[in-house]
Amino acid sequence: MLTNYRRLFAVPHVFSLLAWSLTARFYTPGLMIAVTFLVVDWTGSYSLAGLVAGAFTLGMALVGPLRGRMADRGGTDRLVLVCGLVFSTGLLGLLLLPASLWWLSVPLALGTGLFGTPANQIVRALWPRLTRGPERQAIYAAEATTQELLFVFSPILSAGVVAFAGARWALAMLSVLALLGALGFAFALRRAGVTGPAPIEDGEHGDDAPRGRERSLLRHPTLVAMFLMCLLMVGGIMGVDLVIVAWANELDAPQYVMVLASVWALGSLVGGAIAGGLRGRPHLVRRCFASVLGVAVLTPFVPPITHLPTPLLITPLLFLSGMTLAPTLAAVTGRLGDLAPARRRAEAFGWMATAMSTGGAVAGPLAGALVDLHGIAGGVLGSTVLLLSAALLSLLVSGPRPGSDRARRGRDVSGREASGGEEGAGVPAASPVHGTASGAETAAGTNDGQR
Repeated sequence: MLTNYRRLFAVPHVFSLLAWSLTARFYTPGLMIAVTFLVVDWTGSYSLAGLVAGAFTLGMALVGPLRGRMADRGGTDRLVLVCGLVFSTGLLGLLLLPASLWWLSVPLALGTGLFGTPANQIVRALWPRLTRGPERQAIYAAEATTQELLFVFSPILSAGVVAFAGARWALAMLSVLALLGALGFAFALRRAGVTGPAPIEDGEHGDDAPRGRERSLLRHPTLVAMFLMCLLMVGGIMGVDLVIVAWANELDAPQYVMVLASVWALGSLVGGAIAGGLRGRPHLVRRCFASVLGVAVLTPFVPPITHLPTPLLITPLLFLSGMTLAPTLAAVTGRLGDLAPARRRAEAFGWMATAMSTGGAVAGPLAGALVDLHGIAGGVLGSTVLLLSAALLSLLVSGPRPGSDRARRGRDVSGREASGGEEGAGVPAASPVHGTASGAETAAGTNDGQR
């Protein structure tokens, strides 16, 4: 199982690009915790804190495709540096605001969010340039897996600094980390020599070429299906996160949140690590339906259907459920890398980030309403429906374009690998797509935008 990983990290610059891209987005999961505590200290209102946190998310979501188009044209190192510097300065400006001017935090958060470092979409667009065959599947799985670490350690670190030093110091820490991550990632891009636009690959022509007027990626049905997949999938995943919080609050035992969420994340880590070592091309539809089953099995074991003596009894099921997450996100993101034309991959992942942020924003009020109406089981069932909708959309997503260099390469690799892969060699690709698709990698997260 480790063969793919040994091959992968033998490829020059892959490890440094992955490590620095994760560092550059380390601030994302912990930012909302620091912002919430800061605004609550100012105003005493969680609603106003949610408004400011939502402004950050909205700013990041609005510019995803635009940042992607800028990255596709080259100069990614300069783009990362400028975004990192402005974002870090914006966080410093926020923490220096006096409480009496708290209302300025809303436009400031929106403007700062517009300059969120686009490390995720840039690095995901690079993997097809640097890897191929099983190595490519391994890097997407590795990224989806390691991204789970961000959603474990970033909130813990931010909450710890808030507890011991206050919310302003937590924002200061995240500001420094954001700037250092941007500097390191920009240097890694320059050192790898991948700051320019990607070369046009075989099979790309017409509106995929950099010349002439390009068609909007939203005009391609397959791509729209993938963007909607990401929105629904992240909405379902974030819904389960919120249900865990609601369950702990009902029991007046907030300590259960960290235990249950950590077990779920640990399952995702293990599942992603295993998926990255598998040979062959991942089966997108199969993994999507596995994630549906992973959440659906939780429904009979939560209130009001079942009142367990302690929520800890559900941790084995949560672990198994989590094992389906990172492999599914890796498969979606890998399919995006296959479908996206070389010159528009970063733009495609920008649309993916926007879709994921939207899914995370929808998850909150939807899960909350279902929990209020039908209890914890209602929230879990709602997340299951969202994931099921995403799985059904995966049936509409095609494979690599037939006749393209990527399709031929995938068939060659599958033919050389031993049996046991998820998709065998010689599987015919679906109809050609001149555009790109949305993935979900993330891990999580979301929130890549969210998780």
